[in-house]
Amino acid sequence: MKEYFRLDKKGAVRLLQITDPHLFSNPAETLLKVKTIDSFSSVIKQINTQIAKTNNSFDLILSTGDLIQDHNVAGYHYFAQIIESLKTPVVWLEGNHDVQPAMSDILSEYPHILPNKQILIGEKWQILMLNTQVVGMPYGELPYKQLKWLDEKLAEFPEKFTLIALHHNILPTNSAWLDQHSLKNADKLSHILIKFKNVRGIVHGHIHQQVDAIWNNIPIFATPSTCIQFKPNCDQFTLDELPQGWREIYLHENGEIETVVKRLNFNDFLPNFDAQGY
Repeated sequence: MKEYFRLDKKGAVRLLQITDPHLFSNPAETLLKVKTIDSFSSVIKQINTQIAKTNNSFDLILSTGDLIQDHNVAGYHYFAQIIESLKTPVVWLEGNHDVQPAMSDILSEYPHILPNKQILIGEKWQILMLNTQVVGMPYGELPYKQLKWLDEKLAEFPEKFTLIALHHNILPTNSAWLDQHSLKNADKLSHILIKFKNVRGIVHGHIHQQVDAIWNNIPIFATPSTCIQFKPNCDQFTLDELPQGWREIYLHENGEIETVVKRLNFNDFLPNFDAQGY
């Protein structure tokens, strides 16, 4: 297998980011009263309805971690089977709730799900998928091998614009309980990125909320979960009333990124707002 996956496309590249579904091995299980398999299925169904109405499909799906919740790997089968209806190749990375090597082994059974972490897409872009998982810990960190790999891949195609995807957040959310679980060595990531002018954006999950911000002159985007939503600017664990969502990303040939967050057009999957954590 080649380390990279090449996807030919003329014009702007259309990406779909799906993150943090937190699926269970038992479809009836709930996360703080939210049946995560149903909320995930509803997100995929609404996206399919949108595609049918607009006749605008996506070129690639980025799944940015925490595919399962209960460490029971059967949830990976549900993820693969439900997302297959979008008829679009999927690339993925690990979140703190994911389990390796079972994650890689199970997802490799499905031809629409790709193992590649370097994606050459369109004529002008590449996507690099970084693993920030620290086994057994909720926070994230980029080990030396990942940092070295990132450095090499950015240097390999200096003429291409680059979008970086990872699971953990870099910027604080102004929530004490959540910010202790962010990326611990963002400074080392910064030391690499500062050498390159071709990095045009960073996308991530983990914080179950939307963020559109700038970090070291690089646009950074966080995306709502397909299950529960964390309310920003709350030092104690607090859930939000916003419905489940996803992010659509358009990579233009001039290096510009256009992006929008969309959510379910109904709000049936409300969590237990009295919960103190999960």
